[in-house]
Amino acid sequence: MTERPAQRTPNRQLAALIAEAGFSNAGLARRVDQLGLEHGLDLRYDKTSVTRWLRGQQPRGTTPALIAEVFTRRLGRRLTAQDLGLDACAPVYAGLEFAASPDEAVDIVGGLWRKDSGSHAELRKIAFTPAGLVVPSRDWLIGRADEKVARVEVPVRIPAQGRPATPRIPVPLDPARRRAPAERGPGQKVTGGDLAALRSVGELFRSLDDRYGGGHARQALVRYLEHELEPMLRGTYGEQTGRRLFAAAADLTRLAGWTSYDIAAHGLAQRYFVQALRLSQAAGDRAYGSYVLVTMSRQAVYLGHGREAVQLARVAQQGVGTSAPPVVQTLLHAAEARAHGLLGEVRACTASLVRAERALETARPGDEVPHWARFFDEAQLADEFGHCHRDLQQFRAAAQHAERSLQLRAPVYARSRLFCRIVLATARLGLGELDQACQLAAEAAGQAAEMRSVRATEYVRDFERRLEPYRDAAPVRGYRDKVAALG
Repeated sequence: MTERPAQRTPNRQLAALIAEAGFSNAGLARRVDQLGLEHGLDLRYDKTSVTRWLRGQQPRGTTPALIAEVFTRRLGRRLTAQDLGLDACAPVYAGLEFAASPDEAVDIVGGLWRKDSGSHAELRKIAFTPAGLVVPSRDWLIGRADEKVARVEVPVRIPAQGRPATPRIPVPLDPARRRAPAERGPGQKVTGGDLAALRSVGELFRSLDDRYGGGHARQALVRYLEHELEPMLRGTYGEQTGRRLFAAAADLTRLAGWTSYDIAAHGLAQRYFVQALRLSQAAGDRAYGSYVLVTMSRQAVYLGHGREAVQLARVAQQGVGTSAPPVVQTLLHAAEARAHGLLGEVRACTASLVRAERALETARPGDEVPHWARFFDEAQLADEFGHCHRDLQQFRAAAQHAERSLQLRAPVYARSRLFCRIVLATARLGLGELDQACQLAAEAAGQAAEMRSVRATEYVRDFERRLEPYRDAAPVRGYRDKVAALG
């Protein structure tokens, strides 16, 4: 790695922390290299590199952040690059922290929103980190809701003759970001109208995502989070309003992660999910936290990390026990089933599917279901069965469940219907029904062309890879001609 010119002042802060951690120079270099691998970086540091850092040279790129994370993990307290006497840079681990307090959580997620809404394209290129799932899920499982989230105005007393007054303490604003008079600024009181607006915004962006893919309105959502939601979180509110505000923040942050996941910004999506998990803890909403973990599990399945996906689904189940509504229990067991299906674990997958089915059977029309779980109905469960049987190469069962899901699923869930149609096409291909398979896949490819969804495109490409052994067959040539015509 290229280093900056050496500085004259030895780095005594780094030396002290090395001694406290009990690292040798070679040991520290090895751990930095290992952490780099977790983030998709091929680093080649050695004991000589550490000697240069101790003499005052500054490592470049993301290395200072990696070094700080090594010490954070070793010493059990959050350390920054500056704490080590190193220049700060864009930290590749930023956003994977599970904050110690609600204020810190707002600082972390607010930083993500601001960077993501700007021109920081590198943020969307950060790699997914399987090891980054462990600490947040553990901390959520053993953690409790924050005792206090309320933020109140601090009264400023005027002595002597003047009357007591309670003006707001001004918060300095960046001149480049001064707001118009009608815009919200930090310190303003959060109202019931604000909370209702947040719910409406979530419904709007969820609908856009379902119909057109995450890429269509993702940036608009992130800008809304930066310019509207962050000032609310830094405003004033009591306990009850604060819990509801953090619940809304968790939901919208998860949605920002979901849309990022859909465009294959997987490292960024992972960071949004971790922060949504922390915000759900501030909200005191264990059930929603379990939903965030299920979302993380689904991303892990998509990326081929089956074992991590199983663990996330199980942590979600442990975190809510049997207190969650039947529909939520169904969702949790279905997520575990998908992970077992990816791993080819037939018995475990089947057992999880049975638990999911039984849980949904206990649901009653009058049950109170969280708004975020209402999508999980018979159509969704049939879709889960279809995916699992496809992964287990049980193609007849996969076809039956995929057909049922398509019959039941509402048109507004366009992307989910596309996925299910590809599952059905794959099942037909596995059953030797090449004509039907190609016809179904051609329909899905046409739908994918109308969406901004990398996942939709990848589903189609996965089917095309399965077509390769039949590439000279007439139905396959016809399929390729149809896809080519789409441009």
